[in-house]
Amino acid sequence: MALELRQQLKLTQQLVMTPQLQQAIKLLQLSRVELIETIDQELEINPVLEESESEDIPSSNDTDRSNSLQEEEPASYETQLPTLASSELEKIPWEDNAIQDINWKDFWDEDNRSSLPAYSFEKKEAPNYENLFTRTTDLREHLMWQLQMAHFNGMERRSACLIIGNLDRNGYLKTTIEEIAEEVECDPEKVEDVLKKVQLFDPVGVAARDLKECLLVQMDHLGINDPLVLELVSEHLNHIERHNYQAMAKATGQSLEEIAQAIEIITNLEPCPGRPFSSEEIQYIVPDIHVYKVDDEYIVALNDEDMPRLKISTFYRDTIKNGVATPSAKDFIQGKLKSALWLIRSIQQRQKTIYRVTKSIVEFQREFLDKGIAYLKPLILRDVADDIEMHESTISRVTTNKYVHTPQGIFELKFFFSASLGRDDGPDVASYSVKEQIRQMIQVENLTRPYSDKQIVEILAKDHIRIARRTVAKYRDLMGILPSSRRKRPAINYNLKKISD
Repeated sequence: MALELRQQLKLTQQLVMTPQLQQAIKLLQLSRVELIETIDQELEINPVLEESESEDIPSSNDTDRSNSLQEEEPASYETQLPTLASSELEKIPWEDNAIQDINWKDFWDEDNRSSLPAYSFEKKEAPNYENLFTRTTDLREHLMWQLQMAHFNGMERRSACLIIGNLDRNGYLKTTIEEIAEEVECDPEKVEDVLKKVQLFDPVGVAARDLKECLLVQMDHLGINDPLVLELVSEHLNHIERHNYQAMAKATGQSLEEIAQAIEIITNLEPCPGRPFSSEEIQYIVPDIHVYKVDDEYIVALNDEDMPRLKISTFYRDTIKNGVATPSAKDFIQGKLKSALWLIRSIQQRQKTIYRVTKSIVEFQREFLDKGIAYLKPLILRDVADDIEMHESTISRVTTNKYVHTPQGIFELKFFFSASLGRDDGPDVASYSVKEQIRQMIQVENLTRPYSDKQIVEILAKDHIRIARRTVAKYRDLMGILPSSRRKRPAINYNLKKISD
């Protein structure tokens, strides 16, 4: 068989992921905080890019563009800026010569604002910043402050510091007395005495080694010395956890009414003393977009507050214009200029895409905005993608880590997309609505006869909602609701008089 070389022409199509397109995709899926961090990094490495420090009032041209945008068709501006739909990628002029078609007046010296409609609202709707920038005292600081006020000698103070330093987030001691005694070089009995003193610090029961010790310390401090309560805490915590009143009554030889009164006292104790001093910082959400109701219409407005406003440096413009730059410097400036322009255009496209997706979601979920979560409609990514003529992957990126402020509260855009459950007498219902029905149903149930998962299925079937028992169990677990056996209480006449009296 002879081998030979041949030349052959072949026509193929392939998607080329240019660096600029990769940057646009990356910016689209970033959260608000990540976008600000990315812009700050670009400002550091790109000298052509600057942040506008002045809060200029938008010009009349900007106002005209804002008004005209609402009248344009959804596809009217997609040819100007990069769109992430796979079917439209080849239409975008990503080549170097595309920079020649830029309207430079939009980038020189001007505050580069988005051309989307903006609305003015009263300042009283903004959060109180005094509540945003606060720091709470954690458990360790609270205990160390009390230690400074206590009368301890040197050895006791060192032991107390080691005890406080080895507490977990719930306030329990996670080391042994022997290890602390070895570190302080003293007898374990002396460390035990220090531990008992620390356990009486506020909150009482802190530094306990287990739940039983924690509850017993609190009972001793409060003067609760009823034998039945002591016996239940000392020997039957497993039955208390499972609400097994029958087993406790059989083991102690007491009636169900006496057991219930004892349990009522125990439930008033704090099983996690460190809970009020949680060191977790509250993460405040700044919405990317606001939805306001004006008259009978819902207005969608982007939240540009605290977002860096970018522009092109006039210094480098004059450098190129006056021809004072060397060829190598000119090439460097042009490269950085192209990078800066792509960043600005990508951010503009990101904002416009978020705007269009949110506006489409508002149209689909208008009944939810009017009446609440019970009226949330089933929605999938394809519904929004078909409505605004974009790809599903673009909708998925837009709705990730983006939050919207609505009259019903602040929600992630992903919240509005949920699975549907079949209904016999009408359209399907969203899973979030069913979860809300289950939660409200359990809130008003009779604790002596709580609803089982099967009974919940039967109740929902009366509303023509088809749902499986295992689905109810899954929804209940997601909402942190215990099964019916753990929610059940004995049918007795509760006496408000405390046993300790």
